[in-house]
Amino acid sequence: VQLQASGGGLVQAGGSLRLSCAASGRIFSINAMGWYRQAPEKSRELVAVIRSGGGTDYADSVKGRFTISRENARNTVYLQMNSLKPEDTAVYYCYADLRQVTSPRVSYDFWGQGTQVTVSS
Repeated sequence: VQLQASGGGLVQAGGSLRLSCAASGRIFSINAMGWYRQAPEKSRELVAVIRSGGGTDYADSVKGRFTISRENARNTVYLQMNSLKPEDTAVYYCYADLRQVTSPRVSYDFWGQGTQVTVSS
């Protein structure tokens, strides 16, 4: 199983970016997909998660500005980030809590490579 993230970049404060993350491989089912971020000298924090039933959770700091969505047919999760602030600058990591075809009764977390988001003031 691999997770491929894309969409990071440099944007001015108030701008928007859209991150994408596609899971591929021998996937039996996906329980949840989401995004974490890690800023320099800070611990990794959850940004947003979307569950198989469509339920979502967001960090308080991004509520009302970020929207997570999922395209089940493509095992892809998106993070639409609007009204970006300099404090949103971080490396963003996607993850998936999923079951593999080889072990459908057990869930594992898989991580994509980070994608840098830089918001200038």
